[in-house]
Amino acid sequence: MKVYIDGKFQSKEKAKISVFDHGLLYGDGVFEGIRIYNGRIFKLDEHIDRLCESAVTISLNIGISRSKLVQATIKTARVNNIKNGYIRLVVTRGIGTLGLNPYLCRNPQIIIIADKIKLYEPELYLKGLRIITSATRRNHNEAVSPRVKSLNYLNNILAKIEAINAGCKEALMLNNEGCVAEASGDNIFIVKNKTLYTPGKNMSILEGITRGEIIGLARKKGLEVIETALTRHDLYNADECFLTGTAAEVIPVIEIDRRKIARGIPGRITKSLMKAFREVTQNEGTEIK
Repeated sequence: MKVYIDGKFQSKEKAKISVFDHGLLYGDGVFEGIRIYNGRIFKLDEHIDRLCESAVTISLNIGISRSKLVQATIKTARVNNIKNGYIRLVVTRGIGTLGLNPYLCRNPQIIIIADKIKLYEPELYLKGLRIITSATRRNHNEAVSPRVKSLNYLNNILAKIEAINAGCKEALMLNNEGCVAEASGDNIFIVKNKTLYTPGKNMSILEGITRGEIIGLARKKGLEVIETALTRHDLYNADECFLTGTAAEVIPVIEIDRRKIARGIPGRITKSLMKAFREVTQNEGTEIK
């Protein structure tokens, strides 16, 4: 494996960063996870746009142009000969001091990794996930904006720990007002009376790239999609439920907090959207040449 670090490729064993990098010391940076299908990078422009927006919000100058960042991402996938896999694109504040002052970090650091990924076992896509509600809340809108995909993922990790300790793969996170936000690493949808519902952008969520694609696919199928505030009551009484994410793709949820969702099996609309999403991923994207 070759890892891109600041314009050069290093072997996996030699790919290193400074212990004084503020990404390590303080979680000061942004990142994106991007999928590759059949030699094409899926939704590359959307991921790069979100990375750049996250960087602007935390006042981080990426240091290279958008077009060069796109080319570096494509080249990393090509060098590693990844036809189906995952890209992790990271931009840190760079090397600084042990103090907080970000202006002492002179040069941001760009790291790009291309590798394989497996988030959930194949059978879970057929049978569905069982999840719990985490006691850890999602970031408050007026703290670190949930719309920033930052390197500071501690609350998500704490939620994941709760899920694993409870014997589950994933945990639902609520926002500061007790409304449903998202899972520790994925967005959430429910189906009720053939209408799709998902937490709105002001509900302390990250605006997932896969989330946006599913909303578009659902509307093409003639389904109404409503972005709104949801409670656990809404989820418990849904007809169907599923999660979406770059790594997770689209995966059914059949139980929340030991309450079965409807009949406790993946629903018809969920399976239809899973199929439609897979078809899109196999035919669209930026080619790696």
